[in-house]
Amino acid sequence: MRRGIHLLEEVDFRPMNSRRPLEYLTWLTRYKQEDAARAAPELTEGMSIRSREIDLVGAFYAVGITGHQQFKAVTLWDCHGGWEGGWRQMMEIYSGVDSRLFLSDIDDLRFSAFSRPLGAVHGSPALSSARPSPLFVFESASVRPGAALDYLEAVRAERLPILRDHGHTLVGLYEVLFCDTEVVTVWGTTLDAHLATQRARDAALGLDDEAAPDERLLTWGKRARDYLSGTWRETLLAPFPGSRLSPTPARSS
Repeated sequence: MRRGIHLLEEVDFRPMNSRRPLEYLTWLTRYKQEDAARAAPELTEGMSIRSREIDLVGAFYAVGITGHQQFKAVTLWDCHGGWEGGWRQMMEIYSGVDSRLFLSDIDDLRFSAFSRPLGAVHGSPALSSARPSPLFVFESASVRPGAALDYLEAVRAERLPILRDHGHTLVGLYEVLFCDTEVVTVWGTTLDAHLATQRARDAALGLDDEAAPDERLLTWGKRARDYLSGTWRETLLAPFPGSRLSPTPARSS
């Protein structure tokens, strides 16, 4: 089995205009639904590479109050066939720097976009098997140089059972490629499970005497510091209707 190769992109919209993320996510999910029927990849004007092997698995509106820049979209892509599949198709469009690369139907809609190429590690579920959830937890962490795989293995062995007990489902454990200092994990959950987890941690800290404490949440936080070298952050993502990870169907136009 080939390694899973994926792409996670964060898109900002400025000046702050709440309609722009809606326009972008609506545009993106509609055209990727059309791509599911494509027989072969094609470089097109206005939409760049169109391919069923470059699969939009998740399109999300970032929940700004959990630590994201306000008005942000996040997308999660699966390169079917790994390096020699969807990844090759994305790279081939740069051959000759075709002028169609510089045309987009969404010019001036996005302010900036930042992409992370991701490689799945041992114990990471196949992204094709990910199930819809009402909420997703997106973790990005800076680790000591060379510690990415060790950290992700610790997450699989030690943190996964804790979060599973708190109603979280593992979507993916990912090494950020072309660097050795960053990892990404993604989890599916519900609002009730998210709130209960936070209260269990508060109770373990002695800050909530009405909830059952789970000391394992604090133990993991200390354990993670064996690998971390900088920023660690979890934020929440709300799946956009019509994306594969959303339990809500696409809105009618």
